[in-house]
Amino acid sequence: MLDFLPAPLKGSLAIALIFLNTLVLFPFLLLLGVIKLVVPFNGFRKVCTVILNHIAWYWIGFNNLLMKIFHKVHWDVRGAEHLSRQHWYFVTCNHQSWADIPAIQYVLNSRIPLLKFFLKKQLIYVPLLGIAWWALDFPFMHRHTKEQIAKRPELKGKDIAATQAACEKFRYTPVTIFNFMEGTRFTPEKHRRQNSPYKNLLKPRAGGTAFVFGAMGEMIHTMLDVTIVYPAGRPGIWDYLSGRVRRIIIDIRVREVPEQFLGMNYENDREMRVAFQRWISQLWEEKDQRIEALKAEG
Repeated sequence: MLDFLPAPLKGSLAIALIFLNTLVLFPFLLLLGVIKLVVPFNGFRKVCTVILNHIAWYWIGFNNLLMKIFHKVHWDVRGAEHLSRQHWYFVTCNHQSWADIPAIQYVLNSRIPLLKFFLKKQLIYVPLLGIAWWALDFPFMHRHTKEQIAKRPELKGKDIAATQAACEKFRYTPVTIFNFMEGTRFTPEKHRRQNSPYKNLLKPRAGGTAFVFGAMGEMIHTMLDVTIVYPAGRPGIWDYLSGRVRRIIIDIRVREVPEQFLGMNYENDREMRVAFQRWISQLWEEKDQRIEALKAEG
């Protein structure tokens, strides 16, 4: 609608309106989060969780509306026809740019439960965002290093137990856990430094994904294998916000996680660890070939 505006103006307006939207919704998010913490009734807390998720959906939906108003993007989305907001999912995607997250939210926000990330426990102290993540039940990970476990053997297994306890609230409300398996954005320099065997991907870090299936395998047994390609080249977040991205391809493959990996003990079962890493490597080889095919189309 307003795509004719200069790119710098569109980007500035988008940032200002997103910030304003955040300021308007944050007090409601905080208030409900505190009420949910104080009131000890599970039924009431479930209602609060549903309302909080809807606030987050609205926040993302408003941002998506801005993209429709200011920009003219051709969204080439494949494989999203049979997704449901009543199902539990684990989502992973190749990581090209800071634009990946808003692009994926644009495509999936109305189709699946709210995307949530496993966060380091230290991030709860991030101003505003830490409180928002806490109110929205983002799981905060309590990972112990090998050195800590060596000094205090009783800590072994506590990571999984703590995460399972934190995720108990997801048993009654569908959720989507999101994780970039590459761990960082793809760049030619990182690719070269890793000596990655894949042409378009960094090496996957299987541990974080295994941690999710180990802690939440009873609830999450479906993976959405998302592949994102920008035919005109990898954009920055400013390119996305200012409307310089004209086409985005998002390919979604629904995969049932092999039963042997649900509830697994990844850290202590060597055979299981090797089998899981082999499965992830196979997925990554297929994804690498898929990116090549999608780039050829573009």
